[in-house]
Amino acid sequence: MLEPSIDQLQTKINSKYTLVTLSARRARQIKDNKILQIEDPKSVKNVGIALEEIYAGKLTHIPADK
Repeated sequence: MLEPSIDQLQTKINSKYTLVTLSARRARQIKDNKILQIEDPKSVKNVGIALEEIYAGKLTHIPADK
């Protein structure tokens, strides 16, 4: 089961598309750099760690102006 849940994550970022895109980009960064923004992540997978960082408020999204 996904931890944190999608409902918890949507309190931080309300768009599922943005959440997926942001976590995928961050997961690639984690894979390449091995630098984490949180200590002792519960997940062993990079996407899970990225989602934990989003939930912890360490990773945010600033929308571009249209």
